[in-house]
Amino acid sequence: MVEKYWLGMVLIFISGLFNGTFALPMKYSRHWKWENTWMVFSVVGILALPWVMAYTFVPHLTEVYRAVPGRILLLPLIFGFLWGFAQTTYGLSLNAVGLAMAVSIVSGLAVISGSLVPLLVLNPADILRSRGILLLCSLPILILGLALYGVAGRLREKEQQAAGSATPSGGHSFRAGLALCIFTGVFGSTFNLGYAFSGDIIKASLQSGAGPATAGSAVWSLVFGAGFLPNFFYCLYVLKRNRTFPVFAQGRWAKDALLAVAMAVIWLSGLLLYGAGAIWAGKYGTSIGFTVFIATSILSSSAVGLLAGEWKLTSSRSKRLLAGGLAATLAAVVVLNLGGLF
Repeated sequence: MVEKYWLGMVLIFISGLFNGTFALPMKYSRHWKWENTWMVFSVVGILALPWVMAYTFVPHLTEVYRAVPGRILLLPLIFGFLWGFAQTTYGLSLNAVGLAMAVSIVSGLAVISGSLVPLLVLNPADILRSRGILLLCSLPILILGLALYGVAGRLREKEQQAAGSATPSGGHSFRAGLALCIFTGVFGSTFNLGYAFSGDIIKASLQSGAGPATAGSAVWSLVFGAGFLPNFFYCLYVLKRNRTFPVFAQGRWAKDALLAVAMAVIWLSGLLLYGAGAIWAGKYGTSIGFTVFIATSILSSSAVGLLAGEWKLTSSRSKRLLAGGLAATLAAVVVLNLGGLF
């Protein structure tokens, strides 16, 4: 059991690295615009791969869906559709404020909103117990982190503009980018709600012969399939507005396409590795394991963002404010997930 625990934690650590750095290939796309890259990422990672996995790992998938009531199938579709809007704004926020800041803000907010909503809806009495108290304690720490990020981002924007350097804004102001991050973080946890309310689907998958680590594929295919729609239609809108459909076939399109596919594979692999690692880690998979996952995501995205030059030509004060926001966000995540130990 000890060996399985540590194997699980290693998988969770790797999954955090993948989750924190999946958008890095987008920075090396030289010809495609954001909408071209995000369209291919969405088709491959959000739509195609989850369904391929569902049909691969869940025997008799069609019969599994027929075996559960329609209202049960509707829940992951609804929550997945809501998550799709957040995933779209996630892509925009990555382009607007950069990898280092976007992943940290979104991850911190998603962890807390994803814990607070189920707690208030399903177990409101727990708000006065250790889990709820730690959750409430983590909120002001996270707000401090967001405030520090806000000051750091505005200062970076001014310093880079003064130096004549292009900022990673993708045409958005920092204020708009920060708003996108906050929206994404608050609504980005809805995909987890889609999974949480799909116990009957997982049970039917197990009965059909799926393994414990792969039975959830029948749920993820529904959640991500519905979430694909907002991403797809928004990309279509931007492609038409910016007249960037021809860009798909221009320049070194094959390289840019591979970069978008790499994003999809890295992103989905991170989610799958976390799921497998949480199972191996046992009862600590969703407490200590989840803390490791989010913390690794935040630290790896911050490191990659700095190495990619997102904070070049900025003062030491800006970087100290960034570090302060990072530290506060990590502290909020740790405090929150300590509740899983009680």
